[in-house]
Amino acid sequence: MTRRTLELWVALAIVYVVWGSTYLAIKLAVRTLPPLLTAGTRFLAAALFLGAVLTLARRSLRVPARQALAAGGIGVALLAGGVGLVHVAETRIDSGVAAMIAGSVPLQVVVWRMVAGERVGRPTMVAALVGLGGLALVVGPDGLSGGSAAVGLLVMLVASISWSRGSFAASRLSLPTNAFVGAVYQMLGGGLVLLVAGLAIGEATELDQAAFQAGPLAAWVYLCLAGSVIGFSAYVWLLDNAPISQVVTHQYVNPLVAVVLGALVLAERPGPAALAGAILIVGAVVVTARYEGRRTDRPKSVTPEPSIPRPASGAPRGTRGDPSA
Repeated sequence: MTRRTLELWVALAIVYVVWGSTYLAIKLAVRTLPPLLTAGTRFLAAALFLGAVLTLARRSLRVPARQALAAGGIGVALLAGGVGLVHVAETRIDSGVAAMIAGSVPLQVVVWRMVAGERVGRPTMVAALVGLGGLALVVGPDGLSGGSAAVGLLVMLVASISWSRGSFAASRLSLPTNAFVGAVYQMLGGGLVLLVAGLAIGEATELDQAAFQAGPLAAWVYLCLAGSVIGFSAYVWLLDNAPISQVVTHQYVNPLVAVVLGALVLAERPGPAALAGAILIVGAVVVTARYEGRRTDRPKSVTPEPSIPRPASGAPRGTRGDPSA
């Protein structure tokens, strides 16, 4: 094995494990910490940390106002509407179920492309329809029965739609060319909206002594550093050093990692219908990623190709079909 091959596999492993584990970390964090403030402070802290690193590295954070506003707006869709609502959903549903629904984001992006009149290959179209059928299995029957779980599933669906719509819109906006600079503006935009929303609904009153327990606080730190900085850095490195068809494998590996970790650590047990739906979603994403990757593959890429389901350049791209990173 050459050094470059080893570097590629290490970077992929970081993206797989770190982004796959963020669903578990979110579940642990929101056990005692309020969800919107947890997400908002997480992204603001990560933005300040990343901005400081860029400043020390003599990378300018100055970008045209139009690009800064566009990146901030995409951050609202991806991080506030997407990841923030994942935090809310996981107060009511298992982390593995949240990951299964999030796994459908690349397929939802395909639907947005078709609605916009883009030409989509037949394999991609069929895979998207099959995957959305799998999504229906994951959501029902709990999603139709009412109660706490139903609310959590509905919130998670809204989160995935917000992420997919933001991903689709990002490919059509002028954003900062440096991925890390773009991430700072996105995390600032999303983090500020989440912070204001959390304060507006009174989440600050939940921040008593009982909320600040070691486990949830450790999970919050992990989300800040591992999810938003380390995993993202590995992803950006892969975009610049690996074929896009290899990079997008995280879209179907991350949900599997999340389900396994939820079962091992939290003893989560998805029902048969949810597992069947997850298989359909993962299979559909595999087909989509492979087919679209072959169409757009090239040795180096600064950002994913527009035809690959993705968030904005510079976004924390768990997404990358993964609205938890």
